[in-house]
Amino acid sequence: MRRISGSDLGWRPRRLVELSAAALLSVALSTVLAAPGRAATEGLNPNQQRALDIYKELIEINTVTATGDTSKAAEAMAARLRAAGFPDADVHAFSPAPHKGNLVARLHGTGARKPILLLAHIDVVPASREDWSTDPFKLTEQDGYFYARGSGDDKYMAASFIANLIRYRQEGYKPDRDIIVALETDEEILDKDGLGIQWLLKNHRDLIDAEFALNEGGGVGLKDGKPIRTSVQTSEKVSVSYALTVKNKGGHSAVPVKDNAIYRLAAGLTRLAAFSFPVNLNETTRVYFERTAQMDGGQVADDLRAVLSGQTDPTSLPVVRLSANPGLNAQLRTTCVATLLEGGVAINALPPLATAKVNCRVMPGEPIDGVKATLEKVLADDQIVVTQIDPPTLSEPSALSDEVIGPITKLSAEFWPGAVVLPTMSAGATDGSYLRNAGIPTYGHSGLASDVAESRAHGRDERIPVKSFFEGNEYLYRLVKAFAGGQ
Repeated sequence: MRRISGSDLGWRPRRLVELSAAALLSVALSTVLAAPGRAATEGLNPNQQRALDIYKELIEINTVTATGDTSKAAEAMAARLRAAGFPDADVHAFSPAPHKGNLVARLHGTGARKPILLLAHIDVVPASREDWSTDPFKLTEQDGYFYARGSGDDKYMAASFIANLIRYRQEGYKPDRDIIVALETDEEILDKDGLGIQWLLKNHRDLIDAEFALNEGGGVGLKDGKPIRTSVQTSEKVSVSYALTVKNKGGHSAVPVKDNAIYRLAAGLTRLAAFSFPVNLNETTRVYFERTAQMDGGQVADDLRAVLSGQTDPTSLPVVRLSANPGLNAQLRTTCVATLLEGGVAINALPPLATAKVNCRVMPGEPIDGVKATLEKVLADDQIVVTQIDPPTLSEPSALSDEVIGPITKLSAEFWPGAVVLPTMSAGATDGSYLRNAGIPTYGHSGLASDVAESRAHGRDERIPVKSFFEGNEYLYRLVKAFAGGQ
């Protein structure tokens, strides 16, 4: 696959003179949304209605990772596919543990090219009815939005992939390659029990093996209702955590001593708080900063260009100013932050033990062993014992290939004229890391448009715009066809 750079002319957004099918869809949806007293989901065409029905069914199956039932959701989607004519041999609903489910379905193509994989997770984080203005496990349309837990993360993509797979079959579409849909469990806990994507890779790699995968992680950013960026997540930082432990003999609080476990640990953490890892740019973050500088302008743009030109000394003003922005700082370097603290046994006893947990997000390609060594150096106290407490999932960034970015750039220009195609590195984590680690390049790209100032995933009153649901569903339908080719 040919790599492309941030200056590749194929990336430049284009405005269409003629009104495209995407523009017609947007106009139609806007008209419906603007109609006074009329629900946005009235007057839907059959494809839109099917997508909405599937979305509603998925939303209203409680799939909270710890207490819900993803097996029920996987079986429900399998039933939808079988009812649409998919043979049993192409629809597999697996239950690797009670109440845990994964689904793999396939639309066969000519086999001229290797398959593509469409991945979405069906588990969600908890939600309390008392905290929400609506029932989090009922799909509620209100004020131009769909409210529900998982409405954006990630049942929009799961519903769209299933609805569009059915649509392809009904149309008699014959792609150049197989299209595989995998809905998996336990993403919200990073598949720590190995029942989701890791289980599929270990037990049914043949069913999900693909040239590349499309996953969550990159949406369309709106500012004042206008699209400004279309994100494509090509890499993720590596999450790894450490325990920092100090032990001593303790004693009675009436006779304090200088060697206090809490004081020692606190002093080390203070040194860590003042420390910054070196700036480390990669292919994705370089293009991200180039594009961000084009969009933002002003001092931020000047500072980004300075860093891109090689001014990466941590004391330089451009780096200092950019590092003050938490979002940009996370893109510049590896980060380590204290997240949990525990110490002491009683109010009147000197602490015999003090422990802190530190979570690090490591830049792709940086050696993990080097992070532990850096922590020990920064803490500067041999009585603070550093212990790694979880195994990292290493994965190389997915290449910025023209075969993937080209169709995204072309189609997003039709749906969201003027929006910049922006490659991103996630500071968080998705199951894309497991796929990349297994040799399947993975791109986070949802086609779901939302305001850049609003982020309600995992929070109270999670919601997505109604217009964005239908627009994004149509976008994914066309994008997958662009990737798959055929007739």
